[in-house]
Amino acid sequence: MITIMVLLIILILVSIKQINEYERGVKYTLGKYSSVMQPGWNLVFPIFQSYQKVDIRTKAVDVPEQEAITKDNVSVRINAVIYYKIFDASKSILAVENYYYAVSQLAQTTMRNVVGSVTLDELLSEREKLSNQICQVIDEATDPWGVKVENVELKDVALPEEMKRVIAKAAEAEREKMAVITKAEGEVEASKNLAIAASTMASVPGALHLRTLSTINDVSSDQSNTIIFALPIEILRAFDGNANKEKIEEIITKINNK
Repeated sequence: MITIMVLLIILILVSIKQINEYERGVKYTLGKYSSVMQPGWNLVFPIFQSYQKVDIRTKAVDVPEQEAITKDNVSVRINAVIYYKIFDASKSILAVENYYYAVSQLAQTTMRNVVGSVTLDELLSEREKLSNQICQVIDEATDPWGVKVENVELKDVALPEEMKRVIAKAAEAEREKMAVITKAEGEVEASKNLAIAASTMASVPGALHLRTLSTINDVSSDQSNTIIFALPIEILRAFDGNANKEKIEEIITKINNK
């Protein structure tokens, strides 16, 4: 009896298997699936039973760089990272041979298919939308495997050097267009303001003369400048009028003397 008790104790000790909190165990009895082992100590009797651990933590898979052709026939190279976790340990073991390899291959194929359905502009400007689309496709395909795809992020989109130069030229041309439009709009606003100023000066006597003197005062702040001041035509006409008056008086004086 003592021998039997010792053997039973040894058998129980050998049968104790520990499952950590971040793991689940898939137990087989006589080669058939029997249950999922929860965290803690579990009994797995040798010879008759076996088990396999499954890590249920979120995994990050770096998808290798893929070469694809967009809808507008532009060759690009893309890579991404996928975040997924196991939500059903039994399916991840029984439904697929190697879920890690299967998810990676499915992600590569899906990336090429999605990139081939959009243009280059859509690929560059709507990266988040494409990431969500890839995530949805992969998640639906991996549900039977007990895998939940949480997120897909496109890390980089590599373009050929020729295409980079073309895009740079297009961006430069767009910037020049915006600059010309902005300059033209500024000239329109300036012309409107000048017209208003001219109308105001024309309606107020002496306003133009005062503006001229103000401008000369601003210029004369630098002593090295030489200023040529143009007198208003009204002053010249006044001088011209005074000269004619003096001539007339001289002629009248000569006639009186005679």
